[in-house]
Amino acid sequence: MTGPLAGILAGPAPQAPPRRSDVGRNLLATLGLAVILGLAAQIIELRPLELLRDVGNIGVFLRGYLRPSFAHIGEYAWQCVVTVCIALWGTLLAIIISVPLGLLGARNLSPHPVVYFAARRTMDVLRAVNEFVFALMFVTAVGLGPFAGMLALGIHTGGVLGKLLSETIEGIDPGQAEGVSAVGARRLHVIAFGVVPQVLPNFLSYVLLRFESDIRSAAVIGMVGGGGIGFYLWDTIRSFKDGEAATVILLIVAMVMCTDVISARIRRAAI
Repeated sequence: MTGPLAGILAGPAPQAPPRRSDVGRNLLATLGLAVILGLAAQIIELRPLELLRDVGNIGVFLRGYLRPSFAHIGEYAWQCVVTVCIALWGTLLAIIISVPLGLLGARNLSPHPVVYFAARRTMDVLRAVNEFVFALMFVTAVGLGPFAGMLALGIHTGGVLGKLLSETIEGIDPGQAEGVSAVGARRLHVIAFGVVPQVLPNFLSYVLLRFESDIRSAAVIGMVGGGGIGFYLWDTIRSFKDGEAATVILLIVAMVMCTDVISARIRRAAI
């Protein structure tokens, strides 16, 4: 049979068997990965059998969390509101930091290689230092409270968003920006009308995803004095108040779930 149906009826073309060199290379890669995982297990003292031996203690531990205490639910709920505010303003600060860094750190927009290098290394530093470490630093600098937590989140997230923005800009279609530039537009106009429309949907999506992440991070940095519900989580756990700790954990889970639902709806409506 000839014609367009011949190839379909004939079935898929036979594939050549893998070469011996490929099989050997894959085997060596698998063995190498197994050795690395084995060494890593030794370094972290991986002992899964101890979980089985201590299953009784784990049961006792979990039973304490199955009876939440709602005696201070009002205070805990308010601290969840504080945590959301920390994440909200932290994300806003991150946007302010990330936009200039992202523009200067994009190879196709940066005005000079030195500026490009400086912007990239600045974003590397902001991303390399965890928000937990920034919180410790800002608690020392500005004192305990939500302001320190907001600064910690904003600076770290600014590095993350800046990196994502610069990568997005480098992947745009240059034709649109070149078209704006061809009519004599200035550099700012080229960015505003040739670059921003292409990167804005992705950047908005990144911002919403990082806001969800900042909600969780804000609940953690409170443990070191960054404000919000994290302080109460740490206080109830270290005081062995299992019922109250369970309540705090439930509120954090509910807060994260609500944030996820709301941000998903915003993402669908705006993108």
